[in-house]
Amino acid sequence: MSDELDQAKFGKNKLNATMLGKLLVIAVLMFGFGYALVPIYKQICELTGVNILTPKDISAKEISNSQIDRSREVTIEFDANTQGPWRFRPTVSSMKVHPGEMAQVVYEVVNKQSYKMDAQAIPSYAPQQASAYFKKMECFCFKQQTLEANEARQMPVVFYIDPALPKDVKTITLSYTFFEVGGKPKAVDKGA
Repeated sequence: MSDELDQAKFGKNKLNATMLGKLLVIAVLMFGFGYALVPIYKQICELTGVNILTPKDISAKEISNSQIDRSREVTIEFDANTQGPWRFRPTVSSMKVHPGEMAQVVYEVVNKQSYKMDAQAIPSYAPQQASAYFKKMECFCFKQQTLEANEARQMPVVFYIDPALPKDVKTITLSYTFFEVGGKPKAVDKGA
């Protein structure tokens, strides 16, 4: 009976060893398949044209923004108005841009007071219909500005003109009114 028991154990051990061998082979094949999948995926993507951002034979200099309408120019005039004790003005009075082209203008502001002030700018456009086509990517008018006493600051406006701008609009005026937010600070007792 012990021989039968030994043979049963030996048979079980042999089956276990065979099963372990098969599982190791499957694990190695799965790892190999996963490792080979990356170059296979790249080849499939190249053949089908999927997941390729730019063809390899085009240099970065040759890539241009196809959204720019180079057939026309729009003159952008810049204006500044103040309601308060500061100097506020654009660094240039106008520029020519192609619709769709990114551009930047800088406005300068100087607080001429001896105390800190909070201010904000509100834009307006002429002609009024141009406001729907004047797209600002960065603008100081989006947030309140705190200017320290006698502080000077340069504030950029990054924008583009939507190419859908009607062709009869040749000039757009961007005007900002810069005004104080809140009231004047309370008087400070000089003896304190």
